[in-house]
Amino acid sequence: MYNLTIRDHFMIAHSFHGDIFGPAQRMHGATYVVDVTFKRPELDDDDLIVDIGQASQVLAETLAKLNFQNLDEIPEFKGRNTTTEFMARIIFDRLAQAIRGGQLGDTGKGLSALGVTLHESHIAWASYESEL
Repeated sequence: MYNLTIRDHFMIAHSFHGDIFGPAQRMHGATYVVDVTFKRPELDDDDLIVDIGQASQVLAETLAKLNFQNLDEIPEFKGRNTTTEFMARIIFDRLAQAIRGGQLGDTGKGLSALGVTLHESHIAWASYESEL
């Protein structure tokens, strides 16, 4: 299996519900570093997994919709704890939809799996990955 990983970041504000979150129940901010790994069993005719430029653009467009947002105010997330784990899946789903929609061109059609890792700090991160 071939893998290609690109990186970007975004900043958000949010709060959590539940005693398990302690002081994080209060409004706080996070700057997430995002790693996205594209996977395919064979290289395409140009010997690529996916075009890095296209992949970077699609990731940037995906993250722009979240960047500088208060996640507590987004109706889609109402009643949810927007944990690092939860947000990794949200980004995965949005990227998978972009891939299915052809935003990575013909090369994107050969992708078999995708992984999204959100680094919330230098000591903690969470991932979600699945077949496409």
